Amino acid sequence: MTRYDETVGRTFPALPPARGRGFAQTWWGRAWLRALEDTALDGAQVKAGRRLARSGAVGAVSVRPGRVTAVVRDPGRAAHRADVLLPELPDEQWDRLLDLVAERAGHMAALLDREMPPDLVEDAAVAGIELLPGLGDLEPECDCGAWDHCGHTAALCHQVARLLDEDPFVLLLLRGRGRRALLDALQARTAAPQDPAEEPDTVDAAEAWAAGDILPPLPAPPPLPDEPGRPPLLDAEAAPAPGIDPQALAHLAARTAEEAYRLLTAALHGEPGQAEEEPESRVGQDAVRLAAGAPAGALARLADGSGRDAQGLATAVRAWRHGGAEALAVLDEEWAVEDGALARARAALDAAWDEDDRPALRRTGNRWTVHGADVQVRLGRDGRWWPYLLGGHWIPAGHAARDPATALAAARLALEEERSVGPDGPTPGRE
Repeated sequence: MTRYDETVGRTFPALPPARGRGFAQTWWGRAWLRALEDTALDGAQVKAGRRLARSGAVGAVSVRPGRVTAVVRDPGRAAHRADVLLPELPDEQWDRLLDLVAERAGHMAALLDREMPPDLVEDAAVAGIELLPGLGDLEPECDCGAWDHCGHTAALCHQVARLLDEDPFVLLLLRGRGRRALLDALQARTAAPQDPAEEPDTVDAAEAWAAGDILPPLPAPPPLPDEPGRPPLLDAEAAPAPGIDPQALAHLAARTAEEAYRLLTAALHGEPGQAEEEPESRVGQDAVRLAAGAPAGALARLADGSGRDAQGLATAVRAWRHGGAEALAVLDEEWAVEDGALARARAALDAAWDEDDRPALRRTGNRWTVHGADVQVRLGRDGRWWPYLLGGHWIPAGHAARDPATALAAARLALEEERSVGPDGPTPGRE
């Protein structure tokens, strides 16, 4: 999904490799690539850039007025920041261009259909406005040290050609105006002037209240997006403020978008909400949830937020990956199994094995440990059984099962896999 914030630009996610297709399907996309070929002094670098772009080496592309930026990885996987600069149109030229578009409805309709009509470009050129880049307009900047177009900036230009195929507003944003600003300016030009002598129609408040029951129903909510939104890239040229880790902040934003998407899905599908948890418990859960996949630099801060040490956080993340909040509660909480719950647990244990195969188990709270072994099953409050193994401390070993035999088999299998790692793997102990 493309993220919009036209005060700073637009960020497009990395595109898949372009195998088996050309980079420019539209005439304006091909015009962009011609400008690259006319500007670059070394045709071999243009070809190298085409190969890089075709292989998917170009990361997310950030487009803002006068500049397009991306991280490009060369065949050796070294990453380089590549920028391509394009002169912005001055305000006077923008005013003339807006007048041209407003005079012909076809121009506006074509833009809204994500097309760049040739007659618009021709009309603009007659008025002294060059929309498409020409010779020398695409100025390269790359941290690889090249002074002309290198393979990295050429790869970025090829990727931009693909974006232009999809949306010509990318070109207009590079020239200085984003889609929203452009449409707002056009609407202001085409709106009918209002007679200042006219008074707006008004309705008595009591009449409006009385008519409330005959008003039409509210429209249905918009459909759920196909996936969570992606936060914009934090690729500002300025260094981050002290104490700010851009990588950790990007991870936090991405996981927050995923959680918001999950909550929105539950709300739109009418799923019953969960009971409110204590704030301290919720903070601890969130810290573990965010730690799953977090960059290494953020783990120490997340450990503090969860009230755990580094080893405890790693164990909690392992539990979270096996079953979310329920698995985390089983890891943290030892509770007394009594009365009906104890009777049901004993019945499940009796039914799980034949009498000759039943392992010797000793119970502490909701935890049944195999005598003389390093495996354990824990009973959750929902009646499911969770496998655990002992590797210096008790470690979650898999997903929950409805019967204890399945959970215990998973624990034994996980223990064998852990021990097969060798001397660097976990060292089993005794409870």
